[in-house]
Amino acid sequence: MACQSVSIINMDEQALLGLNPNADACYRQKAMVYFEQLKESQDAWEVCAEALAKGIYSDDHVKFFCFQVLEHQIKYRHGGLSPAQQQLIRETLMKWLQGQLMNSQPEKPFIRNKAAQVFALTFVMEYLTHWPKFFHDLLSLVGLNPHGVDVYLRTLMAIDAEVVDRDILHSPEEVRRNTLIKDGMREQVIPSLVESWYQILGAYQQSHPEITCQCLEVVGAYVSWIDLNLIANDRFVNLLLSQMSVEDLREEACDCLFEIVSKGMAPTDKTKLVESLCQVLQSAGFFNVDQEEDVDFLAKFSRLVNGMGQSLVLSWTKLAKGGAVKEAAEALRALETKVPLLLQLLVHDDDDISANIVGFCYDYLNVLKQGSEWQSHMPQVGRGGQEAIEEYWDSDKFPLLTDQQKTHVEDIMLAVMKKLTYDEEYNFDNEGEDEAMFVEYRKQLKMLLDRLAQVSPDLLLEAVGRVFNNTIQHWQTASFMEVEVAIRLLYMLGEALPASHGAHFSGDTAKTSALQDMMRTLVSSGLSGYQHTSVSLEFFETVVRYDKFFLVEPQHIPIVLMSFLDHRGLRHSSPKVRSRVAYLFSRFVKTLHKHMNSFIEDILSRIQDLLELAPPENGFPALLTSDDQLFIFETAGVLIVHGESPAERKQALMRSLLTPLTDAFRLLLAKLASEREEERQAALADCLSHAVGFASRTSKAFSNKQTVKQCGCTEVYRDCLQTFLPALSCPVQRGSLRSAVRSFLHRMIICLEEEVLPFVPAASEHMLKDCEARDLQEFIPLISQITAKFKDQVSPFLQQVFMPLVLAIFEVLCRPAEDNDQAAALEKQMLRRSYFTFIQTITSSGMNEVLANQGVENVERVLFTIIQGAVDFPDPIAQKTCFIILSKLVELWGGKDGMAGFPDFIYKHIVPACFLAPLKPSFDLTDAQTVLTLSECALTLKMIHLRRGPEFIQYLQQEYLPSLQVSPEITQEVCQVLQQPDAKVLKNYMKAFFQRAKL
Repeated sequence: MACQSVSIINMDEQALLGLNPNADACYRQKAMVYFEQLKESQDAWEVCAEALAKGIYSDDHVKFFCFQVLEHQIKYRHGGLSPAQQQLIRETLMKWLQGQLMNSQPEKPFIRNKAAQVFALTFVMEYLTHWPKFFHDLLSLVGLNPHGVDVYLRTLMAIDAEVVDRDILHSPEEVRRNTLIKDGMREQVIPSLVESWYQILGAYQQSHPEITCQCLEVVGAYVSWIDLNLIANDRFVNLLLSQMSVEDLREEACDCLFEIVSKGMAPTDKTKLVESLCQVLQSAGFFNVDQEEDVDFLAKFSRLVNGMGQSLVLSWTKLAKGGAVKEAAEALRALETKVPLLLQLLVHDDDDISANIVGFCYDYLNVLKQGSEWQSHMPQVGRGGQEAIEEYWDSDKFPLLTDQQKTHVEDIMLAVMKKLTYDEEYNFDNEGEDEAMFVEYRKQLKMLLDRLAQVSPDLLLEAVGRVFNNTIQHWQTASFMEVEVAIRLLYMLGEALPASHGAHFSGDTAKTSALQDMMRTLVSSGLSGYQHTSVSLEFFETVVRYDKFFLVEPQHIPIVLMSFLDHRGLRHSSPKVRSRVAYLFSRFVKTLHKHMNSFIEDILSRIQDLLELAPPENGFPALLTSDDQLFIFETAGVLIVHGESPAERKQALMRSLLTPLTDAFRLLLAKLASEREEERQAALADCLSHAVGFASRTSKAFSNKQTVKQCGCTEVYRDCLQTFLPALSCPVQRGSLRSAVRSFLHRMIICLEEEVLPFVPAASEHMLKDCEARDLQEFIPLISQITAKFKDQVSPFLQQVFMPLVLAIFEVLCRPAEDNDQAAALEKQMLRRSYFTFIQTITSSGMNEVLANQGVENVERVLFTIIQGAVDFPDPIAQKTCFIILSKLVELWGGKDGMAGFPDFIYKHIVPACFLAPLKPSFDLTDAQTVLTLSECALTLKMIHLRRGPEFIQYLQQEYLPSLQVSPEITQEVCQVLQQPDAKVLKNYMKAFFQRAKL
């Protein structure tokens, strides 16, 4: 059906059938087509307006559909509507609303919401122009009719979403319009609206609590930008406070009061407002948190108290900084009186209630921390000012707390310690949303603990010590929650306490810190045998957190080592514990290996089975995953390399560690070559990759002080290379195998030094066969690493491999790909970058002979790719690299004694590249990366001038710049700037030059 055939009198009844969610697909499709027709028509939408105004349809979906059509007209076509059509929309809305007042039953909520959105859109479009009496008309019609009031309140919330809500992005034009709307409302209608809210809140409190709640939400939304005195007065606040006692209203009343106290205002006025609210709430019994059983309400109330507390902190901060001593002291007293309520909420069993008050608690502790700084900046004043402050603060590094504040701090500490404790219901084996929320909540509590340490480290140390020692004394009979939190507190002290309070252990036994005492108790108590996952994990985390303790008291190392190695650690029943302990054990050994010399071979013997490569056909689940085994192999490597054994013994130990891997590798590689089943091939390739990875990880133990050669292990790793390299020519599962061997080669270049060089040619030959973009992209860094490390030693090899590598890259880059294949395009871009980086590595390593000895045609071919990369591809990272290469080549070959023919190349190609690249539309001078490219471009021109001198200036003046239609004056400018010694002047000038040129 064409749009023009839509009747103004009747709607397409068949199409409307498709609006029902249960309708057949064909009817739904017809309804969608009909919707589009009504939207796009100049006047056919009027049939929907008529249907709404006259209440023609009773079907909810049809009514919603009509509002949607109307919404589209207002939102997207309002400016194109005639005055009569705009008037029709206004009349339609008011007639529809009038119909609601006469209905015994209100419309469904989804229709009322959509109607409110349409009212709000109309208001936004017309309030400043055609409908300044919008609210007057609305309120006059609605009165106190509950159906009408409901739509009125929904409309106000929809207006808030359109005009005020900061989470919605608006264009600058919309922001300007919204500002004008708010200004107009403040001047003309806000007092009337506030009065209507007061009337609604009073009238419907008993009969329609849902309307009252809506009204409270409206007040909370609007209070942020209207005159607060209209709301924060005795009449209105008393009404709100009375609703705090009505069960159906109090949560929304809490939210409303929260918005009121969060409103920005003068600090003294804010303090008075909060205090008056608190007095009334306290008198009404709301501060008796223990007697309230409704946790949903308490969560809202906790948020309100948090808002009041943070408001007082903000008032204190502003007054203190402003030097208003007396007022600041009053704000502080007000703050102190709220702490008992804060503590009741903080320690509440429900974590949501507790979490809602953490912000206030943190800010209060911050006030205690900042107090001494405040005092030291206060002016001298009389009694009641400075002396009043001195009652609170001492000028030491940490404030000297009053007895009351000290009690508050201790109580907060106890609350935090209690709330850190797990619930019995916490599911450690299958952590879900509830568990994730508790983990986040614990992070908030840790922030409080850190702040407590800054306020009073001695108090915190004493409190944690008391809880820890009391718990550990009877750990065998204590619940896992008690034991875990006791160890957790010890762990958290390490980050919370400054070094001067025991975070670093002292060897002076006369001054043994409390922290050291607790660590001694922890490791000697037998607590590592507690049978619960959380306790096991916390024990090992804490042992490793304080591994420096064992440098002071190394006699405890053997007992802790055993806990790592037996059923308590690496052989724990929980995979989660085993996995974490594998990592923690590697850290423990790295720190303390000097104290383990006498245990090395015993440890290696005990972890022998954990170092085995799990073959794919083995049906038994391994104790550790392959990722976990990496840490065990690294640990074994550290023990061998850093032990005090002679080199021969180290070699023997390393060989016994790696030989099982190489033996298994040979067998598995042979199986893979003959395997036909793809799934089985993948499993074998995984296992082979793990073997290479494990061997590679052991090499991380070596250092500048303990090299492979010094430890006598060169031959061991050469044998590994010899074993692993044949995998490069394996016809199946090439990707994963090549990646693993390539990573091993990277490690060997670092560890074996020149001993690796004999293996590089064969490895390169294998890796360059049948390459994909990703293979080459990953191979180039290997060659670049060899080039940068060995330089002249690998020059003959590089000269040999250079063109095969370059040709392989060209071949991959020239392969056709689908226009919309973004993955392929990105791979090619990254390969191109890697290629240019490789050329840069050769030129910057002083190995220009590698390129120079490739024959004239090949050299030219490579040079043209660099020019192309500098100019043709809109990739500033690659372009920057290309200009760096060109600059280096000019330096190497551009002088009088340079490469034959290169000066011509400079003038024919490099100079034009320096001007053509920045002139490209894709060369975005507002982009930071592109500006860096332009800097390298300028430095290339500078280098040409350094190597060619006046000849270059003459060429620019007489030939090149005139060919670009650059005026003689600008040409002269360019040449003058090029001859200045300061490169920064040239960079800035070139940027301005090209900005002008592109206008």
